[in-house]
Amino acid sequence: MKYLSLGLRALLTLAFVGAGGAKVAGVEMMVATYDAIGVGQWFRYLTGIIEVGAAALLWLPGRQAFASALLGATMVGAVLAHVLILGPSAVPAVVLGLICAAVLYLHRDQINATLGRAA
Repeated sequence: MKYLSLGLRALLTLAFVGAGGAKVAGVEMMVATYDAIGVGQWFRYLTGIIEVGAAALLWLPGRQAFASALLGATMVGAVLAHVLILGPSAVPAVVLGLICAAVLYLHRDQINATLGRAA
């Protein structure tokens, strides 16, 4: 399971550093996407910072569950944005969300440790 976690976290890191970095850098496609959503460009920056920051947290000991839950929550928002506003191309967000769920499951022991409960 250790190597499965490493592989999944590496995939998530590549995906979210790339996408989050593009959001923060102001890549034209990202700017246009957030214009279409209509929430403002500040939300593009916020989302990009969350994605890059949570991707970094995936590699800190004891923070994988929190990081994958945070990234999974952003993917729920992405799926909703695609289905309700942008169009039905939500498959990449669904796949990334499922990978986040798998990492969360693999590190589920951290949830009780974070909450101060005995496993």
